This record gives sequence, C-alpha cells and structure tokens, in this order.
Amino acid sequence: MIDTHAHLDALDDADGALVRAREAGVTRVVTVGTTIPSCRRALELAERNEGVFAALGLHPHEAGESWEEEVGELRELLGHSRAVAVGETGLDHYRDYAPHDRQADLFRAQVGLAEALEKPLVVHTRAADEETLDILRGLAPDTRVVLHCFSSTALLEPALESGWYVSFAGNVTYPKAPELRWAAERVPADRLLAETDSPYLAPQPMRGRPNEPANVVHTYTMLAEARGEDVEELSRQIESNAADAFDLP
Repeated sequence: MIDTHAHLDALDDADGALVRAREAGVTRVVTVGTTIPSCRRALELAERNEGVFAALGLHPHEAGESWEEEVGELRELLGHSRAVAVGETGLDHYRDYAPHDRQADLFRAQVGLAEALEKPLVVHTRAADEETLDILRGLAPDTRVVLHCFSSTALLEPALESGWYVSFAGNVTYPKAPELRWAAERVPADRLLAETDSPYLAPQPMRGRPNEPANVVHTYTMLAEARGEDVEELSRQIESNAADAFDLP
C-alpha cells in the first residue's frame, strides 16, 4: 500500500511511524511540505528513508506574508531527486488566514512551477470550489492534478472530465460522510488515490488520536467496501495509480 499524502515532519516520531507503516503493509509514503522549512524537512525524511518521497509546496495559509522569494527557493528544492510533486498548494477560504487575492497569486505561481518542471500539482481546496476550478481550467493540458483530501462533491464532475486524480483521506470512513463514499464509488479505477493527511483526519477506528501512515489501511478498506471491490486488488490499483501520478520508481 501507499500513503500519498502525509505530513511526516508534524509527527512526534516520524521514524517510528514509518516502521509501524511498514508493519501494516504501507511500503511507500509521499510526505508533504507546506512551508520552506517543512519542505526541507520533508526532503531530509525522504533522503534517509527508503520508500519515502516528497511533495513540496507553499500552503495557501502562507499567502498572507511575502512569498515571492520563497517561490524561487521552492523551485530549487523541487530539483531534488526525491521531490515528486508541487504542493500542497491551492485555496482555503474556510480558515481564511490569508487574503483571497494573495492566495490565488501564490497558487498560480506554483501552477507555473508544476508546468515548467513537468511535475504533478497537489491541490488543497476548501470552500473555494469555483475559484479553484477557474485556475485549474487554465492548466497546460498534460499537467497531472491530484485533488488532495477530496471533500467536495461539486468538484467530482470537473475532476472526472479533466482526468484528475482524486485522493481520499480518513474522512471517507466517517459515518456522517456518505457523500464521500458516493464520490469514491464513481472515480475511475485509474484515477483513485488514498492518503492519511496525517497527523490529521484519523480514520473512524482511530478517531480522536493523531493520525499516521499505518492508518491508511482503514481508508483502503472503506474505499474497497464503497466500490464493491477486493481490498488487495484495490491496493494494487492505487499503487499503480500513484506510480503514474508521481513518477515513482
């Protein structure tokens, strides 16, 4: 299995979490940076742990400060051999920690990096569906897009029409999230991904505790149940999807 989105640097014991992940059958993890310091930590974790790769970006919450120089630093970090994606980046109008126009400018700058470097774009979007779509509709046609922690069914049809990858996190297991299971059932087999977003969004059996990559097995189980598929076959399909999405070896 693979966990396609985890904030390993935010865990108290990242190395221990990776050991537990392997014991649970999770052999690869894409860890995520959302600031320049966390991007550097993500690369350090990827360098010293086999099967760990890094997605590097500037979160929309960071758009309230001056970020123009940081985009230049980010471009340099993305040249690392273990850096497999740009992001997470996008728009967050729910927390509203940064002006919307600044968020959009930062998002567009990272879209430009993904296009120039021919890397996939990992997108965070919350309470900003239309604004996110407006920016993504301008993408170069061969740009790979991953909708991280999918939570808005309004984005499902545009995602399917555009061939974007749709990644489900632990919230797909929550009893009060039938709409996410409905969406998971409709994603084409070759566009489905699974993640933890650890240490956040622990799946239902672990809810109330810090999340970690080992717990992605619960998300796989729920996705298989929602789709009426065998969990082992689904795991192999998602592994293949992730390898294609992120150019993983």
